[in-house]
Amino acid sequence: MPRDVIQALKQIKGEPVVAARLVQPAAGVEAEFSLLVNDQLVKPEHVFGDPRGFVTVPLLHRTGRSFHLPNGAAIYFDTGVIEIASPVMELERGCFGRLARSMEMSIALVREQLDGWERRTGKRARLQGFSTHYNVSVQDGDGARPSDRIRDMAWALTHILPAPVMLLGTNRLSTGVGVRPRPRRIEVTADFPPDPAHLAATGSVIAGIVSEVSRWRDLDVGGLPGRGVPVIKGFKPRKHTSRRGWLARFDCFPSNPFAASPDDDLWATTLGHKSLREMAWRTFHAFREPIRRLSDPYSYRVASRIISGASRSWLDDEERPVTYDDVGRGTPMPQELNALGLARYERVMLNAIEARPLRLANEQWTPVGVRGWTRVVFRRNRDGARTVLPLDSLVRHLDDWQ
Repeated sequence: MPRDVIQALKQIKGEPVVAARLVQPAAGVEAEFSLLVNDQLVKPEHVFGDPRGFVTVPLLHRTGRSFHLPNGAAIYFDTGVIEIASPVMELERGCFGRLARSMEMSIALVREQLDGWERRTGKRARLQGFSTHYNVSVQDGDGARPSDRIRDMAWALTHILPAPVMLLGTNRLSTGVGVRPRPRRIEVTADFPPDPAHLAATGSVIAGIVSEVSRWRDLDVGGLPGRGVPVIKGFKPRKHTSRRGWLARFDCFPSNPFAASPDDDLWATTLGHKSLREMAWRTFHAFREPIRRLSDPYSYRVASRIISGASRSWLDDEERPVTYDDVGRGTPMPQELNALGLARYERVMLNAIEARPLRLANEQWTPVGVRGWTRVVFRRNRDGARTVLPLDSLVRHLDDWQ
């Protein structure tokens, strides 16, 4: 039995402190939605109080007023929006395909619960896509604040990511792509794409680029042209609107890249005049191998086709897709994403939420809660004593659990 499990089982007075840090690189997705009731923008906390005000299926309390849905995702209200956060998953091939599948399942469940609330109240509720946060862990730093290297990494990524992310995950009404340095991870912010294929493709490209840049010794932006990555001349990132980081907003460029055709040769770059699509394709090509390593074949194909122009980007359309304004109704789940199966961390969370007992050290333990994103609280069946175990230890017991 792993040493951390043995120590945790010995320390059963109260709930012993167990490190929240994951050993294996991981990824996650958070999506925010505005709520409209009878076509009026409202704050969900004013209408529901907390998610239990409309979700009638059993929820596992997480912390504060956040709860875990039956599929392992978390739901809570955050400054006037409904936020859904996927369970953390290992950063490996197909991770963002699995994350997109998990997010779509969560949205479908929330939409189903809102349908029930509509029937009970006679009101109409709509979810409007607001933003997505793509999180990719990097193995650097140990403190509560991002290290200097992670900040340098985020600055470099602010110059690398905008073109491909714009093509894959934004629309004509979008305003920017952000990069925020966080402790041991990079967080990329953009609009919520109301389609699981776009979400999977966008996240896969971000994951591949972030994982590769995290290995670079030299993070100087001046070296990007030598790596085959074009940067628009005159681009001046601004501070992110929330938390630390930077934002490639529409007014940081010589003209608005969201308002122009992606095929117009408008941009003077460090590699000559390019269209937005040419810049995105150059960047995609420069990182194609790390992107391929972390993508499932379907997500890689979707990303490649959109960036190359073989499939349409939402920036090719004059109007924003109507699905942005009524998320969760009629969006098909690609079978290729359903076929990916569950991540190991995800399976641990499902076992915890379903309160499946686990036998450890000849004792029966039952999951009774979750701490943060990476730890599960257990109660010993014999006497009610509690302990906390990390996901990295629990994945080794999945066969016993199942």
